[in-house]
Amino acid sequence: MDSKQPVSILVVIHTNDLQILLLERVKPSQFWQSVTGSREGEEDLAETASREILEETGIRVSSTALLDHRLSNRFPIPPAWRNRYDGGVTHNTEHVFSACLESAVAPRLDPVEHQAWEWLPWQDAVRRVWSWTNRDAIRLVARLAARQG
Repeated sequence: MDSKQPVSILVVIHTNDLQILLLERVKPSQFWQSVTGSREGEEDLAETASREILEETGIRVSSTALLDHRLSNRFPIPPAWRNRYDGGVTHNTEHVFSACLESAVAPRLDPVEHQAWEWLPWQDAVRRVWSWTNRDAIRLVARLAARQG
C-alpha cells in the first residue's frame, strides 16, 4: 500500500434545511464524521473532495458544485494511524469543503470503511462528530446558511 499524503479534505454534506450527513467508521467504532480523505497524487483538492464523496457515499458531486471554504486545519495524526504515512510524518493539513444536496438521500457505504450513516439537524451533528475540525466545519456551514437566510 502506498503511503498516504498528510493532506486531506473534510466535506460537510448538507441539505438546504441543514440536515447533515454523518458516517460511522468501522474502526474505531462510535467514530462519527463527515466525508474525509487524503489527496492522491497531484489532484486538485476539489477533485479529492469529489472523489471521496463518491467513494464513501456513492453520491456524485462535481468538483465545481463544492464550496471551498478556503480554510485548513493542521493537527497531529493519532499515533495509531501514523503507520499509514511515510516515516516522520506526524501532522496532517485538512482542507474544508461543503456540498449542498437538494434532499437527504441514502448513501451507499463501503462496508470496509463505514458501518452506519445518519442525517441529523446540524446542532445534533455537532454533538455527534468526534473531531473538533468537523464540529467547527458544521458550525461554519450553519453560520453561512443563516446569513444567506
